[in-house]
Amino acid sequence: MTAKEKFYRAYMDFFEIAERKRRWNLFEDVPWDKLSPDINSEERAIRIETYCSEEMLLPDYTAVGNELLRGVFGLAWFQNAWSYEESRHGLVFREYLIRSGLRTQAQFDTLETEVFARSWKAPFLTRRQMSCYGALQESATYLAYRAQKERAEVEQDATLEAIFFLVSRDEAAHAGFYRSMIEIDMDEDRVGTLADLAHVIAHFKMPGDGLLPNYHENLRIGGGGISPRVFLTRAVFPLIKQLGTTRDELKSASAAVVPLRAAS
Repeated sequence: MTAKEKFYRAYMDFFEIAERKRRWNLFEDVPWDKLSPDINSEERAIRIETYCSEEMLLPDYTAVGNELLRGVFGLAWFQNAWSYEESRHGLVFREYLIRSGLRTQAQFDTLETEVFARSWKAPFLTRRQMSCYGALQESATYLAYRAQKERAEVEQDATLEAIFFLVSRDEAAHAGFYRSMIEIDMDEDRVGTLADLAHVIAHFKMPGDGLLPNYHENLRIGGGGISPRVFLTRAVFPLIKQLGTTRDELKSASAAVVPLRAAS
């Protein structure tokens, strides 16, 4: 089976599970009737608004992904399925902020102007490197959203708890698909793929970092981020283990490939 055929099968597995078990409806599956009338927290508003802002960069993510993946059917179709699922995340955060009264439409108009004034660019050059990036970025987002689900449960915000359950489940599925892509690439070129993974780990940052206004400060105020330690222990190290490799092999692969790239 060729790599393209493997990518297609991986996408069909992803798509089937999504259709049968994971699809959700913003209007029917979120308990909007349980939205607390007592919500009045600027800290909470900043937290959700920061997530919403990062999701609002979706047109840029989609354009970059389609350009990189358009020649591989399974991957191109995953990109567009991913875009649809991520679009719901931005919408549900926006609806929560508006329906709760934490933000007005006028405030959202201002936010849109600020966010769309800048464009996100791919942090890495190749499709394989961006697969490595996707696996890590989706895992980091999953960890942040799961922590927010638990926080909403403690705060007795049933609406927000349901939202974060739904979006974190999507993020976990996305991370799993990117991991499958890396595994297929490793079958084709183990050393090169692991060198790419090492490079991405060394230069990783979230999409909003350096792009969204006051990104780090807003995460700090809202308590919406994850620490570097959590990222390493619960995203990076598990990915390395799941791929059947080690930090030593990553270092060796990187050392073997970097001189070749420099000479080319």
